Amino acid sequence: MKLAQHLYYPASSFTRSIAMTLTIQEVTRAEIPETIDFAMRARAEVFPMLDASVLPADLAAFEQVYLNGDRGKFLTARHDGKIIAAVGYLPFDHRFPQLDYTGRDTVEIVRLYVMPQFRGDGLASRLCEALWAHAEASGIEVLYLHTHPFLPGAIRFWEKQGFTVTDVETDPVWNTTHMECVPGERQRNPEGE
Repeated sequence: MKLAQHLYYPASSFTRSIAMTLTIQEVTRAEIPETIDFAMRARAEVFPMLDASVLPADLAAFEQVYLNGDRGKFLTARHDGKIIAAVGYLPFDHRFPQLDYTGRDTVEIVRLYVMPQFRGDGLASRLCEALWAHAEASGIEVLYLHTHPFLPGAIRFWEKQGFTVTDVETDPVWNTTHMECVPGERQRNPEGE
């Protein structure tokens, strides 16, 4: 299924003084290098403590994981032809023993990033809505993700998208917060309450 949304947002709906046209679409084979570059720059900004020279396994096998796999998808948002935001999902790998998704078709939401100058106007929510639509159409039963309290606003954002906290690890560095959502039961909570 090819997904493309051409969205026009008038200047009055943004904090910036220009009108913009955004395109949200699935990544194509030709766009893989640019998408990986965007994801790695985002990763370096969000997680400066990680080795920026090491390409994560999902990005190293981008085509296999996100384009050719039956349970992977990666979307980008573009403005003036340039990637300004991204999000994806891939099959959940059961690496957290405290989480039991046995027998449930579960994917992990990964790599949500919006460039700073485009934050705060709902772009991340629109990008996620497009991804959720694909997941629901594909019969995905559970959307899983994890985040960290040191990422400003991350937990609240995901709660607004209908996710609930299922576990919080107590390690002193990451305090990994595990969250899930069942697509057919998902209820967005714009107030985050």
